[in-house]
Amino acid sequence: MDDTETRDSGTRSWWQRQLPPSPLARSLSVQSILFAVGEGTFITGSAVFFTQIVGLSAAQVGIGLTVAGITSFFFAVPAGKLADRVGTKRIWAVSAALTAGLYLVWPFIHGFAAYLVMMVALEVVSQAGWSGRGAYTIDIFTREERVQSQAFMRAALNIGFTVGALIGGLALATNSDDVVRAVPILTGAILLGNAYWITRLPEPPAKAPAHADDEVIKPAALKNRAFLALMTGDGVLGTNQVLLNIVIPLWLVEETDAPRVLLAWLFGTNTVMAVLLQVAAARGVDSVARSLRASYISAGFFVLSCAIVLVTHDTVGWLTIALVWLGHVTVTGAELYQSAGHWGFMSELTDADQRAEYQGAAHIGGTLGSVWAPALFTWLAMEHGSLGWITIAVIVVVPTLTMGPSARAAERYLARHGSAT
Repeated sequence: MDDTETRDSGTRSWWQRQLPPSPLARSLSVQSILFAVGEGTFITGSAVFFTQIVGLSAAQVGIGLTVAGITSFFFAVPAGKLADRVGTKRIWAVSAALTAGLYLVWPFIHGFAAYLVMMVALEVVSQAGWSGRGAYTIDIFTREERVQSQAFMRAALNIGFTVGALIGGLALATNSDDVVRAVPILTGAILLGNAYWITRLPEPPAKAPAHADDEVIKPAALKNRAFLALMTGDGVLGTNQVLLNIVIPLWLVEETDAPRVLLAWLFGTNTVMAVLLQVAAARGVDSVARSLRASYISAGFFVLSCAIVLVTHDTVGWLTIALVWLGHVTVTGAELYQSAGHWGFMSELTDADQRAEYQGAAHIGGTLGSVWAPALFTWLAMEHGSLGWITIAVIVVVPTLTMGPSARAAERYLARHGSAT
């Protein structure tokens, strides 16, 4: 009897480790799945939708994405300030509802001008929502729960995007314009459910009443230049996504003898690892020091990936396949640990009274650290081979080495000017 109870207890404990650690974390993970299923359904067939339904050229699609990205860069901090003032959960819920409504309008959009207006509107609304969400998910958890819960939510996002991709793929498989035109309506309906789910989440803890002089004394998030420098370095580390989604696939196709079908296995491996290993990578990241450690591990995986992939130019057959796959696995390791470090920094180094504004500042720093990477990394790898891969590794290592001093300076700045986290 006692032995059975012990085994049952052990079984329950194992299952608990596979699930988000609290009802709130589970509820936010469900929200992440809802959001990702909706977005993933549309994103999968978006190229077909934009070209065949909206009537755009590939160049026009790219211009719209670029303009939307620039808008997001300049709107990030104002959106964060709005979320801090209005309420992080409220702005998140309103943004989610507006986003759903905008998707319902997509079937009626035609031509470049209307597409451009829609992309900018979506980006502005989404940026406000992401600032609110980021601040909410820090405020709602205790310091000990924050990073681990974020890891479960990230794993849930990957599950949701996978399901969304399957739905979008089925829609494309019909080869019907009417079905493709209906995809954003399905996305809008799912995202309306997401918005309702957000409204059912608990309110974040009430903040202490502000004194009359606080508005004058407390500096803007962008004044915290050490934090901005840290987020820029973190943005450079985040260029693992460029290797993952652009450079390694291009390298495989143009510079190796590996079969193109391997690309499906690469992305499948990344998805499985992101779902199963993100929580493990984030375990114990509950301080600035441990966040830095996660960032350094991420950089190590990044460099190892570059070292592995660069030799595949001269390998053949199964060795090439194995090495390219291993290069993708190691860059996925860079992704997992960079995410964990980022969440730790956002938990420990953002002002409790300006949480969403700091989300906007982090977005600006991350953009500065990564916006140039697709063009530069692709050029270095494809035009300069081994030397290019070595240069990419150096480009990543140097900013990573500055993250320690930046983090310590941001910590001191927050001690002088900020509120308790």
